[in-house]
Amino acid sequence: MLGNIYEDRVKFLLSRFRERLWVKPLAVCLLSIVAVFFAKFADDTKLIDIVPSITSEAIETLLSIMASSMLVIATLSVASMVSAYASASRTATPRSFALVISDDASQNALSTFVGAFIFSIVALTAVKNNYFQNAGIFILFVLTVIVFAAVLFMFVRWVDRIARLGRITSTIDKVESASAKAFSIRKMAPTLCGVSVKSGKKGKAIYARTIGYVQHINIEAINTWAANAELRVVVAALPGTFTAPDKPIAYLYSEEGEAEEDNVDCVIESFQIGGDRIFDNDPRFGLIVLSEIASRALSPAVNDPGTAIDVIGTLLRLFSQWNEPVDSNKVKDNCYKNVEVPEILIEDMFDDAFTPIARDGAGLVEVSIRLQKALGSLASLKDSNGHESHSTQMKESAEYYSRLALKRSKLAMDIEEDFLAVEKAAKFNSAD
Repeated sequence: MLGNIYEDRVKFLLSRFRERLWVKPLAVCLLSIVAVFFAKFADDTKLIDIVPSITSEAIETLLSIMASSMLVIATLSVASMVSAYASASRTATPRSFALVISDDASQNALSTFVGAFIFSIVALTAVKNNYFQNAGIFILFVLTVIVFAAVLFMFVRWVDRIARLGRITSTIDKVESASAKAFSIRKMAPTLCGVSVKSGKKGKAIYARTIGYVQHINIEAINTWAANAELRVVVAALPGTFTAPDKPIAYLYSEEGEAEEDNVDCVIESFQIGGDRIFDNDPRFGLIVLSEIASRALSPAVNDPGTAIDVIGTLLRLFSQWNEPVDSNKVKDNCYKNVEVPEILIEDMFDDAFTPIARDGAGLVEVSIRLQKALGSLASLKDSNGHESHSTQMKESAEYYSRLALKRSKLAMDIEEDFLAVEKAAKFNSAD
């Protein structure tokens, strides 16, 4: 049982390697070393009598140029990336740092530059020591030309990307992309492949041994343990929930009565808890990060309402995606019958997304009007069956937060005409 938990945890940790800046460069460095010694095998084949002769001096010159230039370019790329990361944390929010650092184009560029440097150093050392014969020299020359072409292509692509990396619009796009992915995953498994919470029973409370955020839950391991113990587990802490000594992460109960199981280590170990929230399994985190970006843009020090308006449009797209119908054949819920998992509440998502913007932008007429229009659009969304969603949670939440934002604007705005414009935009709300 614990073996399955540790295997799942290893897979989870490996998936987090994408955010580590050293992983790709290390892999490319190892590959470049293998490529150099791969050329040696050509000396033991018939290619030695076929390929044209290339002087070692010619390839030494090319490798020397590459070795000296790649180190400079790699250093320059690191400095540029660090500057972009600092800019992203300063202009957007520190919570977006993980997404910026995981930018594939920047990591691929750094990996290519460092790998080309290692390749040229190892190849140059081998050539100067007469390690290769005629065929090996030719293959090494071909590899050098390929590496040189890859460096040129990657450098041009990297210059275009680094000009955008760390910019506020690029950061918003990255957060939107990560949030949309998390939304899509959760829509396919609203209860994380468990079953919906059916009963009001809570039973025996289980507490985590670590203080932090729930990052991942191994529902399969919990279900297997619960089935063997003839118990039911109710998950109380979804990914993104902050765990504390007084906050249960799950409850145990039996169909016959109170649960008597004492050894709950399997359940506790199935909760991966860390110091930070992550985007993968936590759709609400993306909404929080976007609202933080908007709040910073609305601060007096920044005074950038255009960014807040851009974020409101992004939130509208994400909630529209959340409301889209899902193919019932692709839904993965009800796989694990012994684990009950609550679904994410739409009102909590609205609170994460719109409360900070409504609070910090209450006195700005352009932000308040755009917020009211976005909430009006969400209130008018059709449900999965194509009908107007007059009584859905989406409509109710949109109307509630529209009224709340209107109250904030009334208190914050000094000019009556500004408030009347906001009030006009909020006319969709049936309560007004």
